[in-house]
Amino acid sequence: MQYFSPKVFTILAIIGLVGCKSKEAGFTKKDVAHSQKLIGLEFDKSRIDTMYAYLAENKAGYDSLRNYPLSYETFPAVHFDPHPIGFQFPEKRESPAHQIPTDVSLPPDLQEVAFFTIPQLASLIKYKKISSEALTQLYIDRIKRYDGKLQSVITLTEELALKQAKQADRDIAAGNYKGILHGIPYGIKDLFAVEGYPTTWGAAPYQDQILEGNAAVVRMLEEKGAVLVAKLVSGALARGDVWFGGKTKNPWDLSQGASGSSAGSGAATSAGLVAFAIGTETLGSITSPASRTGITGLRPTYGRISRQGAMSLSWSMDKIGPLCRTAEDCEIVFRALVGKDPMDPSTNDAPFNLSEKAPKSMKVAFLKTDIEKDTTIWGKNMQASLEIFRSMGIEPTAIELPTNYPYDGFDIILRAEAGAFFDELVLSGEVDLMVEQGASSRANSLRQSRFIPAVEYLQANRHRTRLIEEIHALFKDFDVIIAPSNRSRQLIITNLTGHPAISVPNGFDSKGRPTSLTLIGNLYDEGSILGLAKAFQEVTDFDSKHPPLFLK
Repeated sequence: MQYFSPKVFTILAIIGLVGCKSKEAGFTKKDVAHSQKLIGLEFDKSRIDTMYAYLAENKAGYDSLRNYPLSYETFPAVHFDPHPIGFQFPEKRESPAHQIPTDVSLPPDLQEVAFFTIPQLASLIKYKKISSEALTQLYIDRIKRYDGKLQSVITLTEELALKQAKQADRDIAAGNYKGILHGIPYGIKDLFAVEGYPTTWGAAPYQDQILEGNAAVVRMLEEKGAVLVAKLVSGALARGDVWFGGKTKNPWDLSQGASGSSAGSGAATSAGLVAFAIGTETLGSITSPASRTGITGLRPTYGRISRQGAMSLSWSMDKIGPLCRTAEDCEIVFRALVGKDPMDPSTNDAPFNLSEKAPKSMKVAFLKTDIEKDTTIWGKNMQASLEIFRSMGIEPTAIELPTNYPYDGFDIILRAEAGAFFDELVLSGEVDLMVEQGASSRANSLRQSRFIPAVEYLQANRHRTRLIEEIHALFKDFDVIIAPSNRSRQLIITNLTGHPAISVPNGFDSKGRPTSLTLIGNLYDEGSILGLAKAFQEVTDFDSKHPPLFLK
């Protein structure tokens, strides 16, 4: 049962949220006249008279649509295409496998292992210096000890993790080593289905939801021998760091949230509760928590990794990516997941290639105004990072992002698509069960999505097409663009156009909390931003810093 105030009842009637009874359509011509104010139009009485019967037919159609249930897995028939006119997919090149070092030893304090990189952990496991079961138990124990402070874990998958770890040890002992992720414990954002465990989407109405089967990403990592130890917090329906159980904290400052809906993935990785994590991004939910928690987060090109079995917020904007200790770790996890999945129509066969260029041979640009106008410590750290790049033999070219676009209007794309996916939640009234109900809450956003005209949604996407073409033209001259992680339109632009980005730690603020920079790449050229990020991390040590509260 839904409850609406009298003031909005007539508007909802015309748009179709309520089926009020009357001799005719359930709404009057006066209702139509009033509803025009919401969309900024004004037709005279004769035009409204002419439209009235048509609008009644529309409403009957809306009512009919709601009689036919839709699976969460059903994509719209209209798919987003991020490719500019004439775009050519990269040709596949052979990329060498990641080398597993042979000289890694167990430290005197075993807790230090929790912060090892994937190659270091792989070395310990492959050369039998630690078992996957022992390593998995280490992370499980750390979750039990520390997560009360962080609230980064929704479900500890202890039984599954120990089963997978023991199997990994048996396989390795039998000579069946599956590669660098074999036996490595990880966590996944609780938007992904895992057989036998709740998939809560971080929201109270879904906290007991159990979906059938495993999401594609979970299956792929299981095939590589990785060990799933936890389902990590997603902000409620992929918004922010507040979920039905509380607020996920930044391990560097427990008075601060972890930011972004992949909050659990960022906080748990930063605090050494998992070796790496999987997150999702629609508008900053990988790069923002990675930036806040001092780790490295890769948001790949749109359509790179299958979203089958994962909650959708925006079919045309959602991406899946890793949150890790280093850019090299991100590359390892990304390579394990990239590829076409027939169950996700947004994916394709575009290959992932490592960059053939040395960093000093790359054509690099930087967002001059966005960086220089920031006088905070974030801006100072960006200026210092530019000097580091110059010391590496790179001389970035100053550029600006386009300004002649209706940026204030683009958000209706995300909100309209989210409203469609969660239509049943709104119609049932269960949206009222969500923890946050304020003006900026997901619940409020879903309710208002019904008032977004289809015409304006399509107009926003037409402007988006223009933006795709302009950003593609910009990248004809550059391999990588250096951008601030905050205070810049790069976040909304690149999420709309589908371009890949990586967030890399680059310093600390006055309170000892991490800051970061962002590297943006061309479509399907994750190799360039990963290559430059790895080079930056080779000459800096920000990626090797860990939150002091979780080192004990």
